[in-house]
Amino acid sequence: MDKISLMLQLQADLNKATNGDKWTSGITKNNKVINWKRCIYMECAEMIDSFSWKHWKNIDKEANWANLQIEVVDVWHFIMSLAIELDAQHAQSGIGAIASSLADAKSFEKIIVKNSLFANENEIMEKIEAIMLESLLKNEFSLEKLVNDFFDLVVMSALDLETLYKLYVGKNILNQFRQDHGYKDGSYIKVWNGEEDNVVMQRVLEQNSDIAPAELYEELEKLYPAQSNS
Repeated sequence: MDKISLMLQLQADLNKATNGDKWTSGITKNNKVINWKRCIYMECAEMIDSFSWKHWKNIDKEANWANLQIEVVDVWHFIMSLAIELDAQHAQSGIGAIASSLADAKSFEKIIVKNSLFANENEIMEKIEAIMLESLLKNEFSLEKLVNDFFDLVVMSALDLETLYKLYVGKNILNQFRQDHGYKDGSYIKVWNGEEDNVVMQRVLEQNSDIAPAELYEELEKLYPAQSNS
């Protein structure tokens, strides 16, 4: 549960830095509406594009498993944000209680077991679509069901709590880096010497699995093309 609490706190801090102190009310500091459910189902649509699902195009192309895992982590950002927002607007119980609630999900036990096996592509896409459907519901929406489906997806995507945490911290730092380098005004460079920044970040993590968040930020600073060309 400690890792869940740490991720929730990192997410809360990132949301506050990005959207302002009152982000849990559903409005950014620039008075733009925040819709975490929409973030979830739109990210899920991108996740499905990790597969060659089009029966008329690139039918033998290998699935992009690394991208699938990154997209899973992106969805986790939004699920945690939604959980924090709902708690702030209703229960006001705090990060520790939210973490306990997430860890009480029946599928949580599956992700605490070390795992490196991917499920069948079609089964993964069906699970992704179940998450999309859940996030599109209004009156009948269940955060518990959404979380259970997500933890199932984590396992199906060859991830576990340890690897989810590792990738989450990496993506959290990358998101901070993006915000600090012009992501909102459109000046940020997302493709670094022919590779997406996600890929670069993953490679840095693979090369040094024990890298600290601050060190990861510094390494991204060194590799960022705008920085190296200045």
